[in-house]
Amino acid sequence: MTLPDPFALAAAALLALGFYGFVVQRHPLRRLLAINVFGNGVFMTLILVARWMPGGPDPIPHAMVLTGIVIAVSATAMGLALVRRDLRQGDGKDGGDRD
Repeated sequence: MTLPDPFALAAAALLALGFYGFVVQRHPLRRLLAINVFGNGVFMTLILVARWMPGGPDPIPHAMVLTGIVIAVSATAMGLALVRRDLRQGDGKDGGDRD
């Protein structure tokens, strides 16, 4: 009997935890964090697939992961700005500068 790859188990755990968090949580910031956890699971899965390719590691999935990380950071920044705007509007604040 062979033991499962610990990285595959970690990727599956990240995917499951991120999906569960997105479905269960109602707060927008927690949902954004759950999407990031799910994305990290996807990145880890892509790296595992690249490692298991016949004929050696394939650099294309690695390049896709690097590009995905850059896009995830910018999408998270935009999501945080939208969550901040939503929370300020919900509190009745005007969103302007504090004096």
